[in-house]
Amino acid sequence: MRRLALLLSLLVLHQAHCFEFVVEGEWETETSLEEQHGRFRRAILTSEEQEDFEAIRGDDITVKSYKMESRITSRFCHTTVKSSVVNSGPNAQSIGFNVQIPKRSFITNFTMNVNGITFVGSVKEKTVARNLYAQARARGKAAGIVRANSQDMETFKTEVHVPPGSKIEFELHYQEMMQRKLGFYEHSLHLQPGRLVPHFQVDVYIYEPNGIASVETPNTLGEHFSGMAKLTSSKDKAHVVFKPSLQQQRKCENCTTTAIDGIFTVKYDVLRDSNAGELHVSDGHFVHFFAPTNLSPLPKNIVFVIDVSGSMWGVKMKQTVEAMQTILDDLTMDDYFSIVDFNHNVRCWSEELVPGSTIQVAEAKKYIQNIKPNGGTNINEALLRAVQMLVKASNQGMIDPRSVSMIMLVSDGDPTVGEIKLSTIQKNVKKVMREEFSLFSLGIGFDVDYDFLERIANENRGVAQRIYTSHDASEQLRRFYSQISSPLLRKITVQFPEDSVSDVTQNHFDKYFSGSELVVAGKVLPSESNTLNSFTTASADRLDLSLQTEADYLELDAALAQQQHAFTGFARQMWAYITVNQLLAERSLAPTAVKKRKITQRILTLAVEHQFVTPLTALLVESEEAKEKLLADSPKDPKQGCCGGGSGSGMTALGGRTPVQVVHSIPPWVQLTTPAPPSHAERPLPDHITIVENDPHFIVHLPKNNMDVCFNIDSEPGHILNLVSDPGAGVVVNGQLVGSKRVGMEEKEKVNTYFGTISVFYQPDGIRVSVSTDRIVLTDAETTTPSAGEPRPTSPRTG
Repeated sequence: MRRLALLLSLLVLHQAHCFEFVVEGEWETETSLEEQHGRFRRAILTSEEQEDFEAIRGDDITVKSYKMESRITSRFCHTTVKSSVVNSGPNAQSIGFNVQIPKRSFITNFTMNVNGITFVGSVKEKTVARNLYAQARARGKAAGIVRANSQDMETFKTEVHVPPGSKIEFELHYQEMMQRKLGFYEHSLHLQPGRLVPHFQVDVYIYEPNGIASVETPNTLGEHFSGMAKLTSSKDKAHVVFKPSLQQQRKCENCTTTAIDGIFTVKYDVLRDSNAGELHVSDGHFVHFFAPTNLSPLPKNIVFVIDVSGSMWGVKMKQTVEAMQTILDDLTMDDYFSIVDFNHNVRCWSEELVPGSTIQVAEAKKYIQNIKPNGGTNINEALLRAVQMLVKASNQGMIDPRSVSMIMLVSDGDPTVGEIKLSTIQKNVKKVMREEFSLFSLGIGFDVDYDFLERIANENRGVAQRIYTSHDASEQLRRFYSQISSPLLRKITVQFPEDSVSDVTQNHFDKYFSGSELVVAGKVLPSESNTLNSFTTASADRLDLSLQTEADYLELDAALAQQQHAFTGFARQMWAYITVNQLLAERSLAPTAVKKRKITQRILTLAVEHQFVTPLTALLVESEEAKEKLLADSPKDPKQGCCGGGSGSGMTALGGRTPVQVVHSIPPWVQLTTPAPPSHAERPLPDHITIVENDPHFIVHLPKNNMDVCFNIDSEPGHILNLVSDPGAGVVVNGQLVGSKRVGMEEKEKVNTYFGTISVFYQPDGIRVSVSTDRIVLTDAETTTPSAGEPRPTSPRTG
């Protein structure tokens, strides 16, 4: 144990560098203890959320202008962000350009002009872009850029090192489809320049051919900017401009700091002439919008599956309970419900669905109020129990044939008890779920594998959403439930005459919820007729609907040509946007490698053609003479936080991208004077090493107080605990527990646990060291080297 403690200390000190990195590649399979670097990757990216965000970073710089312009046409938005910056300091320095963009958007281009050298972006297949970038870097002609993080926004980050007096102009483009939620489309722009800007302006242009029903600009930036957003609108157009002067930007009259810090929001909805929907035809493509109103809600059968493991203790459980109080109050006598709560065990508040009466709701609220989180996480059994409850109710004729049956899962951690292999859980749930049931997944915080929750929801006709553990987490839970609490239609199908369209996106939908919208897009085939028709069928509360609408092939293009601020290519881009997103979802559920490769190729073809930066493509930014290259990548959502572990928090790492160290070569206009970092030999060894021979499991020494803090985690053999996650150093350390031998012990007597395997991963070099009781295994990107004299292990022995 003394050697082990010294080894860990040396590794942490030896690797205490900070590297820039590009995130690329994908994990295709689930990982074991020896493959915990996936979790570390998430910790690296998540840590960036904690940084103070500024749109423009650097010392002694002057931001001449910062402008954002969004053009929304028929619910599709193209946003441009421009900034002009001067290095007004006496020295060369790195200047950063950071933009927070919605996670659902695709970057389409980035350009930059540095002292007259223009860099222009183009989207390429990731491997092609990486190869071109690597070739340029090898010749000393490249600089690497990129990063992204989580939340509803992800951050595009760029840095360029320039001499004093340099002028830089940045320009970023991204596109997204507006999603209707609770009766509105909401467009958000993140404004946080970090400094006063002489020319600061935001413009949002909206054009909706069928007319705008309402548009508003909620005061989301605070009272300081009350009334500064100017709105002008007509029947089918709206323009919002936010243009505070330099004095208006100041926090106070003589302040040198900016008060602009927050989300600028525009909310609107459109006019709907009939419940048949809207059909827009433009540029050889069509988009059909379907959002009927004035329909009676369908009765619903819902099972709430709530994680009450130890990791939910405290604020998470408090916020979940608060949200459930409101959610349960929403139930009506026509609704049936029950509650399944789980940790290492699974309990049912009621073994059968009960009506949402006042008495039953009160009893359920009291039950939830008394939950005390503890123990592990048995997601598999909890979900199977919920499905069995719905199946039983259906078999007994309790479920109205026209009702909607749903499961709503709320969890904050990976499974640690029972079946813990995520792909097996996914298969188990899929096997028992009926076609008429839907599963909605809510992942609280970053200890949960959100990729898994998303897959299992998508595969079972539901959606997933991450709930951020901020002060308004309970409101996030309530808001999500509101979006699914009022189902209006079932089994919706949108069809078109034969030989009139092709390449149609998803046109069969399981459910339609009040306040949302269903969208179908495709290509229009040549026809003698100038009219396209759509036919929609659906099952409502007491009758089946059959609706029809039509659109002229040429009418919308003629109207768009007369609109100065319309996005004329919206239909083509929206079709590609929807198609790529659907293919990405299909790819995550592909049953075979062959199927996955075919879907991948389709995504690549579309993404390159329509210039979308997706998880499979990258943005290569080149100077006009192609002498300098910059590489922009698009990482996936970080699924985990930095410090999981502990009771109820498993360590299974899934999904994501391999972090790769990038060495930034220097552009030719830069003169660097930064000294080299000290060599490894110059770093001192720690002056305090604590040896642990027995429980408690580990001790942390606090040098300033000259004291030890003991941690004793009440867990079980086989559990994997996260001991250290240091994003700055690039190190993650996990430990797997083993139990003491049962010699002369009663069956129910507590088993002492010890660390049987310690796994240390150093992310920048992809090096992993696993130390168990009988071997040490060193693994890099290509090889696995057992200790001398040991056979190559297939799995660590922990007995």
